[in-house]
Amino acid sequence: MTMYATLEEAIDAAREEFLADNPGLEQDEANVQQFNVQKYVLQDGDIMWQVEFFADEGEDGECLPMLSGEAAQSVFDGDYDEIEIRQEWQEENTLHEWDEGEFQLEPPLDTEEGRTAADEWDER
Repeated sequence: MTMYATLEEAIDAAREEFLADNPGLEQDEANVQQFNVQKYVLQDGDIMWQVEFFADEGEDGECLPMLSGEAAQSVFDGDYDEIEIRQEWQEENTLHEWDEGEFQLEPPLDTEEGRTAADEWDER
């Protein structure tokens, strides 16, 4: 899992990874059908992003499906509005780091560590 500080960096990296996974395919020949995104909040409050592109709609990845078809292709081609993607992201899907390298939608409340993390998240 590779995360990036900006959504733009994550999209660029995912584009490069898609092309690397499909050797012989030029960027302008790529046919992308699915754009997946995941937003993370680290313990220190930093926001990180992970993005995936897939040639087939419905493929499973580490991220959540966000756009498909022509919309996914547009993002792959660089024709997108980062603000619009951020606005469409549903905050309840954001993963929070509650222990180093461990992410959950909500902190576990059955441990002192989890309760402390929940209190910190509530303060933000």
